[in-house]
Amino acid sequence: MLVNLETVLLQAQPGGAGMSIFLMLGMFVVMYFFLIRPQAKRQKEQKKFSESINAGEEIITSSGIHGRINRINDDGTLQLEIARATFVKIERSAVSMELTAAYRKKAGAATTSTDTPVPTKS
Repeated sequence: MLVNLETVLLQAQPGGAGMSIFLMLGMFVVMYFFLIRPQAKRQKEQKKFSESINAGEEIITSSGIHGRINRINDDGTLQLEIARATFVKIERSAVSMELTAAYRKKAGAATTSTDTPVPTKS
């Protein structure tokens, strides 16, 4: 009786084992292109960004601290000035690429909008 039940269940599945392996492979491909690959790309960009920052730049850390890089230490850390004569030692990896880019874009837009006079109708 058990053999007959297994035969009936296997016949009820369209495609059998080959179809389920194909679906599993398809799910892995979708996960790779939508999750794994973009995350690896973001990590690579973040590493490149953190290696390219220099002293004197305004940055924002991932925890939201704004400051100017005062010095780059030999051990890979940064000395960040967050207020006049107030320094904090942080890791390079703590600098947020997204927040810093948004801050620079906003600061750049603010300086260009105040530098160019707005024509008025007389």
